Amino acid sequence: MQMMRSFSRDSTVVGQKLAPGTVRRIARFASPYRRDLAIFLALIVIDALVAVANPLIFKKIIDSGIGTDPPRTGNTSVVLAMALLLVGLALFDALIGLTQRWYSARIGEGLIYDMRSQVYAHVQRQPIAFFTRTQTGALISRLNNDVLGAQQAFTGTLSNVVSNVIGVTTVLIAMLFLSWQITLLSLVLLPVFVIPARLLGTKLQEITREGYTLNAQMNTIMTERFNVSGALLVKLFGRPEVEDGEFRDKAGRVRDIGITSAMFGRVFFVSLTLVASLATALVYGVGGTLAAEGSFSVGTLIALSSYLTRLYGPLTALSNVRVDVMTALVSFERVFEVLDLKPMVAEKPDAATLPKKAMAIEFADVRFRYPRAQEVSLASLESVAVLDNTDPQEVLHGVSFHAEPGQLIALVGPSGAGKTTISQLVTRMYDVQAGAVRIGGLDIRDVTLQSLRDAVGVVTQDAHMFHDTIRANLVYAAPDATDDALWASLDAAQVGGLVRLLPDGLDTVVGDRGYRLSGGEKQRMAIARLLLKAPGVVVLDEATAHLDSESEAAVQRALATALTGRTSIVIAHRLSTVRDADQILVIEDGRIVERGKHDDLLAADGLFAELYRTQFARQGVAEPVD
Repeated sequence: MQMMRSFSRDSTVVGQKLAPGTVRRIARFASPYRRDLAIFLALIVIDALVAVANPLIFKKIIDSGIGTDPPRTGNTSVVLAMALLLVGLALFDALIGLTQRWYSARIGEGLIYDMRSQVYAHVQRQPIAFFTRTQTGALISRLNNDVLGAQQAFTGTLSNVVSNVIGVTTVLIAMLFLSWQITLLSLVLLPVFVIPARLLGTKLQEITREGYTLNAQMNTIMTERFNVSGALLVKLFGRPEVEDGEFRDKAGRVRDIGITSAMFGRVFFVSLTLVASLATALVYGVGGTLAAEGSFSVGTLIALSSYLTRLYGPLTALSNVRVDVMTALVSFERVFEVLDLKPMVAEKPDAATLPKKAMAIEFADVRFRYPRAQEVSLASLESVAVLDNTDPQEVLHGVSFHAEPGQLIALVGPSGAGKTTISQLVTRMYDVQAGAVRIGGLDIRDVTLQSLRDAVGVVTQDAHMFHDTIRANLVYAAPDATDDALWASLDAAQVGGLVRLLPDGLDTVVGDRGYRLSGGEKQRMAIARLLLKAPGVVVLDEATAHLDSESEAAVQRALATALTGRTSIVIAHRLSTVRDADQILVIEDGRIVERGKHDDLLAADGLFAELYRTQFARQGVAEPVD
């Protein structure tokens, strides 16, 4: 089966160019396991040598123990001694096999743990732009398929190559020692199998590639339709039957390719068995004739035929060893490719710690463009051949403003003006190209990321909840929080009464992305989480944009508590909600075009006043009277 998998691997990997130093990096990666690897390889060699000994013992039993000439006066002591030796070797081989498997698991699982941990930690440090471009499935594949492929380099490919080389070498030596003529004769049939096997392997590779593609398509359908949003869309548009038909089509093609693959695999196995049988028949025909004539012992004939069964499989597998090795190396390279993508947002070695209190926020002539694709992503993670590396346009043009500790700054303006971009720069999701963002007088590029994230709390328009309990979602902000603290934050967020009515209270599971909660409830849960975190600076990105009036009122009451005593930046969708802001910044095309208090901006009759009138006209209500 291992040999069949070898031929099913894509032979085009042999033509791929590995990055310089890949092999050295692999060696360094495996260096913690070098002692275990040495023992593992030694056990493989011993196991191969033990396997070669058995046919020689059979020969000894037949020729010296049983005897072949009438009246067959055998030597029972030799038979018993060899039988005991076989038992001893079997027990020893079993022990070697168990020990070998233990070391294989230790090395393999250790490597999987190391690689997955490093890749996961590295991906967590990537900027948010990395996640907006990357296909989640492709990234998960690196953590699963490629990591497993890299692990196979040691526990699979390396062990098979060493085992096959040692096995073939020792078997050929033993066969040549027994009869070099019959050994050479038996090897004549090897090309009869290897050449068709290569042709069959090419077809098997095509089938395997197609099978991977079809499985990926089927998995994509399931992933997109089995989450809450996808399932809701299917139901709303009344397409379950259509979806069922499309899935059956994909699943049917997976079934068909699976049957084809199974048949090719069986043909491969039958071909190997047939050639091995022909070779055995040849050995028995020639060797048996010689044995009948008295120039060849029966024990030698039995030993040679036994060796033949151990020869063809390893020889054929070794003929495809370049593909096996390159497949493993390419898997390693794909893992290294992710690890080599340097995070754009990096922490300085001597970074300062930002205090967790209300602090001033300053934007000083900030200019910003979103990063190019090559700066934050990999083509292989976007399922494209080449990344689009055109320079993005600048989206913020010399933005400057200052917020004193405890003040509330509101950002308003048309969609796409740059409001969310400004809020993301406060939390250093991106770094500015020019100018500076300062909190508490410190450039945020000079403070530790952990202290920045501790000091700044964010509630977004679509507050995310993990598929877990209310308690688990809250303590994500404060792992050591007591139940009293949890209830206090829920009450302050105007949602404590609702949670108390739930049968499981804090242990209620909120569902995928919090879909078991209404929009307003989920937003108030997010505010409770923010209050539990107790940051000195708060950023609200249209936290009430899509709520009904009742939910908005409840959330606004919760926000009043959340913003008290904190420096706040609020992106406002409903302009009436920022009437009491200390300063309103009107953003248009990446620039601050107006600034001031609510009434002053209305009196100025500029863009803010125009947006204000348009919004209330669209809502079909009268403008509020001061």
